[in-house]
Amino acid sequence: MNGWNRLHPLSPAVRAGRALIAIAFIFLPSLVSGGNNQWDAAWHGVALVALIALGFISWLVTRWRIDGNDLRIETGLLRRSSMRYPLSQVQAIDTVRPGIARMLGLSELRLRMGGTGGAARLAYLPALQADELRARLLALSQGAHEHTPEAPDRELVRVPPGRVAAALVLSGPTVVLLGYVIVFAVWSSADQHAARTVAAAMFPILLGNAVALWRRFNRSYNATVAEAPEGLRVRSGLVETTAETIPRGRVQAVQMVEPLLWRPFGWCRLEVDVAGRVRDRNDAGRGKRRLRTLLPVGTRSEAAELLALLVPDAPAAERKPPARARWKSPLRFHHLSFGFDERYAIATGGRLARIASWVPLTKVQSLRRIEGPVQRRLGLATVYIDTAGRSFGAAFRDLDGGDSSVALERLTGFARAARRR
Repeated sequence: MNGWNRLHPLSPAVRAGRALIAIAFIFLPSLVSGGNNQWDAAWHGVALVALIALGFISWLVTRWRIDGNDLRIETGLLRRSSMRYPLSQVQAIDTVRPGIARMLGLSELRLRMGGTGGAARLAYLPALQADELRARLLALSQGAHEHTPEAPDRELVRVPPGRVAAALVLSGPTVVLLGYVIVFAVWSSADQHAARTVAAAMFPILLGNAVALWRRFNRSYNATVAEAPEGLRVRSGLVETTAETIPRGRVQAVQMVEPLLWRPFGWCRLEVDVAGRVRDRNDAGRGKRRLRTLLPVGTRSEAAELLALLVPDAPAAERKPPARARWKSPLRFHHLSFGFDERYAIATGGRLARIASWVPLTKVQSLRRIEGPVQRRLGLATVYIDTAGRSFGAAFRDLDGGDSSVALERLTGFARAARRR
């Protein structure tokens, strides 16, 4: 396998799967009707052939190999591109299987790298080859022999599908859907014409919320977290399945979210941020992938078990901002708190949802002390802790001005010492 390898020949069909389905639904009537639409049907056929041809050319000019401790990918027809990805910089390795890929027995391999250089993507490989290659790349990224077998894991948490469905019912998109239904019912009872107008205006929003709910359910279905020697293994998905291995020490920050409607049930969501960005076809236009949801909806005891592995012996957020900060942040003042020691920093906040963030001081990239105009009048300041993940860090909000300077100085010293260790 050290020589050059190609992707699976059916890779273009999977990548263009959604486009082909859309073309079929849009162009099928004209293709079937014929008659006066023969020219339209011909152009539609040309577009379909061109799409398939471009996919085939992309597959033909793409190849990959393992070169020492690097993954090398070459692609491009007119402008050749050769990219090297050092395996020592791998932050996480994902195996993604969209619905069409599962039908064809294929998988996509994604390697998230440190920094903002993006990610290596091998889409698509036979499922068995993808699993073997993932184990090989993980071994190389840990400095072990490439043929070291993947060690068995120990399951820590499995999220029941019923809990996922119940949590979605109590989520923001569902509340929005319910609100629109109530508005539509009121308008329908008052004026039928107005009801049709409202329905036409509501449809795109309702469709967007329905798609968002489905994606969240699909991503969270049967989610499991297991402990392995190299880190945490996360698997989830109904139609599109995802298997990810997060190596130890690569987590930039951890975030626990407790939405308002979940708190009576003691539920929370646990998310992690790792360095490196990867564009997701479901999140096109956002510029980067969403945070990795480690625990979609879990109990506090399950979250505590995972936090003990991710940020062991982290301090509690026991320090509060001064009472005058209530004038600046009336909605989230009761959630604001912070704490830190020689290894970790923790900050809590949030207006409706309670959000707690942990940052290992070895991952700190920069520290900032910011005073807004309102804060200056109240003698307050905020200390921001930035990491390489850049999706979130920690923020000590609305501290007393003097305390914020002391916290900034101590955090700077602790971060330097943590990196030296």
